[in-house]
Amino acid sequence: MPGRQLTFRPFASSEDYEACIELQEEVWGRGFSEKVPAAILMIANRIGGLAGGAFDEGGTLQGFVFGFTGEIDGKVVHWSDMLAVRSEGKDRGLGTRLKRYQREALLERGVREMRWTFDPLQSRNANLNFSKLGIECREYVESMYGKTDSPLHRGIGTDRLVAIWELDSERVESRLARGAEGPSMEGLSDAPQILPVLEGGGFPSPGAPILGLDEPRLLLAVPGMIDAMMEGDMPMAIQWRKATREAFVHYFSRGYEAREFLRGDGVSSYLLEGPGGEAGGAAERNAP
Repeated sequence: MPGRQLTFRPFASSEDYEACIELQEEVWGRGFSEKVPAAILMIANRIGGLAGGAFDEGGTLQGFVFGFTGEIDGKVVHWSDMLAVRSEGKDRGLGTRLKRYQREALLERGVREMRWTFDPLQSRNANLNFSKLGIECREYVESMYGKTDSPLHRGIGTDRLVAIWELDSERVESRLARGAEGPSMEGLSDAPQILPVLEGGGFPSPGAPILGLDEPRLLLAVPGMIDAMMEGDMPMAIQWRKATREAFVHYFSRGYEAREFLRGDGVSSYLLEGPGGEAGGAAERNAP
């Protein structure tokens, strides 16, 4: 993919839809039982949803987005159900470009809010969503997709954060236009850490969540490389899932929301802001 010119467009032929199915299986595993079939992708494009992707000069699908538009609490919202890129496109900006394409297509239709879900332990996705796109999160869903047969979900389940993307907000436009990112860890020295991190051994481990904090800005640690941890120490990965779940659910219930993601090497952190707090700047499957 590097160096190739890409064309972003909706799927328009049976070959396009079949290519999307193939890419789903490449990303989530052969025989993935929850892949979206061609008929549903096609119908979504007929009734206001969006199924489309990035094609290279040879017509090969390099990444795609899929979602549908509906109503939540009286507001028109697009729910982005899937985003995937080929392995060679990871960390090369294709995910961001697909979200830009998706946003532009929806704004042309008058849709101004998009939502999707992502695993809060996946630092790559969290960094894209907060730092590059400017999302916010105030809802944590335990086991959102239940048990799946995708190897990406083995062991730690399908807990998800719900991303809220206000498509034409000043925050979002700033992130997209200037590549502006959120605050640095150095600027948050006064923010308490909800989850103590214990060093030693092969991977950092979480201590017990501190649930009595009431400062306007809090930090919530997550492992920097959850995939490596799942390969090398699954019990530790499960421990992180349980600890972060408890912290997110507790503080969200008290009115805090996740506003930023600060990526680190061994450990990264979410910035949570409570009512009255100052804004810090700025394989989704719904990403199984």
